[in-house]
Amino acid sequence: MASQTYRFSERIRTMRTNFSDLDIRFTIGDTRFQALNIIYEKFLRTVPSHSHGSGSYEIHYVPNGYGRARINGRFYDILPGTLYVTGPHVEHAQTPHLEDPMCEYCIYLKAEKRRRSQPVTGSEADGSGQILALLEKTPFWFGQDTHNVSPLVEDLFTELENRYTGYQLQVESLLRQILIRLVRNFEEKKGSGAPSGSLITTDKTAVIIEDYFLYEYQNLSLEELAVKLGLGTRQTERLLQKHYGKTFLQKKTEARMSAAAILLTDSSRSITSVAEALGYSSIEHFSSAFKNYYQVSPRQYRKEGAYHSFPLS
Repeated sequence: MASQTYRFSERIRTMRTNFSDLDIRFTIGDTRFQALNIIYEKFLRTVPSHSHGSGSYEIHYVPNGYGRARINGRFYDILPGTLYVTGPHVEHAQTPHLEDPMCEYCIYLKAEKRRRSQPVTGSEADGSGQILALLEKTPFWFGQDTHNVSPLVEDLFTELENRYTGYQLQVESLLRQILIRLVRNFEEKKGSGAPSGSLITTDKTAVIIEDYFLYEYQNLSLEELAVKLGLGTRQTERLLQKHYGKTFLQKKTEARMSAAAILLTDSSRSITSVAEALGYSSIEHFSSAFKNYYQVSPRQYRKEGAYHSFPLS
């Protein structure tokens, strides 16, 4: 335990470490997984409500700190040792506790079923089939980790940071083990109900778009997003319409308003500070935008504040 604490205290010097240049793929049974993003972050900001497409799974592990998650409209308290997964189409947002903000490891995987010339048989079929069935039937699970995921995640980051000889093979092995321990957590406590998603491929372009609206909602720009995607502004607008059915301005408003709803649940924040955190030039501009979106003013929203926190059990 002492060595794990030491290793974590070293990493906390970096507020955010993002491994997005990966070409890590592994298979379980008839399904191929690809690691799109593996991130460590000490949260000093709110992540607005968002969801991912079919075949996408985010594994969140919180070793230290506190916060609150809003998942499919419900609030959950985040404590040290919290483990949760958000699968296809699960709306989720989170905000850190200001005095002791949460630190999180996040593994973003996409899954794609492969066509096999021959069916899987024997022990491989028994083991992989159970894992995949549990994963597909549990697009959302939230609880305390009871199967020691922490050392596997630590080892995963050590391999990615140092890139020793053969690290790709080691990372693939660790990701398999993390998924196995994840579904073992599922077996002990059923996750909250959410629509099941099919294991089909997602486009890495979606990751770039989603990260942009999640992490840079203060200063969103169509031109900047177009540069990140390597497209023109008109192509970017068409892409957003095709994949999300929304314009850039609609996505921008959605990102800011989702973050606003979370920030306003923190009574220690003034409405002026919320407006500033979201990149609005004035409280009047923010209040007008909020009322147009939610049909109530920020002050009314905070006063009525009818939400319920679901503690870990």
